[in-house]
Amino acid sequence: MSGSGTAPFGRGSPTQHPPAHTSRTPRFLGRRLHPDFVRRSPLQLPPGPPANPRAPSGRAGCARAGARSSGHAQSRGQGSGREQGSRCTTFAGCQGEPPGARRLGERCPHKTLPPRPAPPPRAMASLGHPATFGRATHVVVRALPESLAQQALRRTKGDEVDFARAERQHQLYVGVLGSKLGLQVVQLPADESLPDCVFVEDVAVVCEETALITRPGAPSRRKEADMMKEALENLQLNIVEMKDENATLDGGDVLFTGREFFVGLSKRTNQRGAEILADTFKDYAVSTVPVVDALHLKSFCSMAGPNLIAIGSSESAQKALKIMQQMSDHRYDKLTVPDDTAANCIYLNIPSKGHVLLHRTPEEYPESAKVYEKLKDHMLIPVSNSELEKVDGLLTCSSVLINKKVDS
Repeated sequence: MSGSGTAPFGRGSPTQHPPAHTSRTPRFLGRRLHPDFVRRSPLQLPPGPPANPRAPSGRAGCARAGARSSGHAQSRGQGSGREQGSRCTTFAGCQGEPPGARRLGERCPHKTLPPRPAPPPRAMASLGHPATFGRATHVVVRALPESLAQQALRRTKGDEVDFARAERQHQLYVGVLGSKLGLQVVQLPADESLPDCVFVEDVAVVCEETALITRPGAPSRRKEADMMKEALENLQLNIVEMKDENATLDGGDVLFTGREFFVGLSKRTNQRGAEILADTFKDYAVSTVPVVDALHLKSFCSMAGPNLIAIGSSESAQKALKIMQQMSDHRYDKLTVPDDTAANCIYLNIPSKGHVLLHRTPEEYPESAKVYEKLKDHMLIPVSNSELEKVDGLLTCSSVLINKKVDS
């Protein structure tokens, strides 16, 4: 997909069609984790439908594991081109798989299950309504430790961080959120033993009055969660801690659209982490998206407004977008920018100012800035982030936005 600008995607879009596959093996890379159907262990599986009498012998081990996945319709060209299926939990005797192997994100290749009925309608939470999406009253940030310049994690070794300049850029960033936009800033102190601690987004996912304290994929970052937990407890949020040692989740892999969650499966976030998030925020559907050639899902996409997803132009970003299209039950607009990292922006809905968007400066990404300038109904605030980007930090990485209800 080339070019820049906005275009709709999701259910109901007449111009989007899933690609036709000639292989007999289904290739569904994304996965829907509806909270009612989160993974259970094999001993806890609910009773499934009667075995297909026409199924070949040796395939009786395929069972519904309760999670909905998305793919192509059985008859291509009919309906929406999507199919509700079920993942396959393969036990001993299933052809082509070792005993106990499990396929996640694919329809069972051995038999076709009837479409799963849609989950019961739920009352839309306040943040899910387009009129209130993006509201925030508080923001949690953290000071930069001097150890960041030499010890912060980075995917590739590159230019050295100018720490003094990084501090100035971070102070301006915090000033925009606090002084300019009126959010109440909760400033946490730096910890020299935690060089990545400024990237607070990765240790907490906050939605409404609930905060999930994550278990970051990098072991060196897990102690960062302690101070974040204390800060969110002081704000009287409901705290859920991710204690499963098999789970990892970075907040940078979590995209909340106001209607649903997309969770990137990356080197920092795994399937179990996504399942715990789905179990924490039960009022929202959760879908997983493979992340390739990037640190996090939000390394190439973010919300730029109600129902508006900013997305980069790279092949991996566009592939992730197609998976989100197939997985989503909602229709979103997309804003395509030439530079993947410039697609990471911060949208806020400030009652006194309207739609506000923090995005990268024209000096850093001139072509992407031109795309943002087309959003005439947004208050645009360019923000520099060149130094933290050297250690894989983008705009959303350095803050956790919270919308506290006003006590009546």
